[in-house]
Amino acid sequence: MKADSGSSEKRGGDAFSRPPLERMMFLHARLKARQFPNCRKIAAELEVSPKTIQRDIDFMRYRLGLPIEYDALRFGFYYTEAVTAFPSIEVSEGEVAALFVAQKALAQYQGTPFERPLRSAFRKITDSLKDRVSFSWSDMEDVISFHSAGASTADLELFETVSQAVLRSVELTFEYRKLNSSRYEHRQVRPFHIASLENQWYLFGEDLERRQLRTFALPRMRNARATGARFRRPADFSISKVLRGSFGVFSGGEKHRIRLKFDPFAARLVSERSWHESQKLRPGRDGSLVLEMELGGLEEIERWILSWGSHVHVLEPKALAERVRAEAEIVAGMYGGSLRRRRDSASRFG
Repeated sequence: MKADSGSSEKRGGDAFSRPPLERMMFLHARLKARQFPNCRKIAAELEVSPKTIQRDIDFMRYRLGLPIEYDALRFGFYYTEAVTAFPSIEVSEGEVAALFVAQKALAQYQGTPFERPLRSAFRKITDSLKDRVSFSWSDMEDVISFHSAGASTADLELFETVSQAVLRSVELTFEYRKLNSSRYEHRQVRPFHIASLENQWYLFGEDLERRQLRTFALPRMRNARATGARFRRPADFSISKVLRGSFGVFSGGEKHRIRLKFDPFAARLVSERSWHESQKLRPGRDGSLVLEMELGGLEEIERWILSWGSHVHVLEPKALAERVRAEAEIVAGMYGGSLRRRRDSASRFG
């Protein structure tokens, strides 16, 4: 994403200003050139408040240890001794590795419009490290990698428009095609949050026409545009609360107690990961495992259950068991088979 330079936008105050590091680099250049900058003048140039500049100077003086003093005769700040370079970011080798892991976790975007800006941003961070940290990019490439199927196909321009609308709390209009629809519909939304879930980007916001909180997949959006109309995000909005009742993204509201029994083979795989914050694992003496959860919808858990094939048996609720059975019959019919083999396999669950 492009950094907001703040050179021509002052609406909403400092929210549209340069990032702190860029402001401090700007101050450093003026101080080094002995131009005696002061808070009022720099604030006017960068279109931020004088208090913001004062905080930047205090950070540079007390946290970065730069020799900054105020000249009452010249009404500005200056360096009391020569400063050849702005202090570098000092991190440990472990922190570099953590940064690398974060970058590699985004590897699913390789070949998409996101790849170039993500790699550029990471290199800007690592290029600013002090010489005391030594590492080889190629060496890390050899020992750490992430692989994920099904990366989002949302384009970078759309992502930037949506994310900026979220950050600035401005209403957004776009055309949206629902999963079961063949046509696009106009939507006007107050965007509250944007999240990547299961390799897909989603927007969470209030649909103004429907007056409800809705979830939108970015690849199904087009012609997104920020209207400029500002709004205040509800103080009680919490993405963790929104997703609490869902197995993935969507929650129907009605609570369901889910009980699934996995055979010994699948039990080992299931126990190695955390699937939901409400989950409870109950191991059986024969090596099987019962997974219990409380969810607000059945659609996503149904698809997940089907992915385990005959290794899982739905104990509760009955409605979920019926949905899985019906889908399994359809799949079996597509291949001209029957459910006898599956039923024989499922019988070992008792």
